Amino acid sequence: MILFDYCRSSAAYRVRIALNYKGLPYEQVPVSLLDGDQCSEAHLARNPQGLVPALQDGDLILNQSLAICEYLDDEYPDTEKLLPAIASEKAKVRAMAQLIACDIHPVNNLRMLKYMVAELGATDEQKTTWYQHWIYKGFDALEVILADTAGEYCFGDSVTLADLCLVPQVFNANRFKCDMSRYPNIVRVNENCLKLKAFADAHPDLQPGA
Repeated sequence: MILFDYCRSSAAYRVRIALNYKGLPYEQVPVSLLDGDQCSEAHLARNPQGLVPALQDGDLILNQSLAICEYLDDEYPDTEKLLPAIASEKAKVRAMAQLIACDIHPVNNLRMLKYMVAELGATDEQKTTWYQHWIYKGFDALEVILADTAGEYCFGDSVTLADLCLVPQVFNANRFKCDMSRYPNIVRVNENCLKLKAFADAHPDLQPGA
């Protein structure tokens, strides 16, 4: 497998954790979002959106991190599972993952922030205020949810897709100096995840291009 990723992309970070946790070997090809590699003809052929990650598995190329993670669960059933088998539990895990990946991340990703500065003239202070606002809106809700669902991890004591989404978002929250003291459940789960080699090895600072 080949993972086309960018070291600080939250979406690519999720897939790196998934591949590591499942023990699936893969080659990394950096796609620098800062240098515009995502707009190259070669990458647009892999992902017409010009985003990362893209995962190549044989002749198959997949985009969108949550879809990739669920594909890995289905295609490699003998590896560690990211979703529970019971439908109601699976739905709860997906809901937490989507809270982060679909509600927090899209309004705070790099292309959004670059547009705010370049096209709308936002200052660095305004950009940071925007970023923190949407982190707090999402994490306020997630903290309440985790009070009911969390054990060692987001859903009980097994790693799930929700944890793969949580850790990259906390990384970015810390980068933008969000007040994480408001979220003891989120902080605790994040710390537990980072003790696992699969999560630690996926850290942005350890990736090609960092």
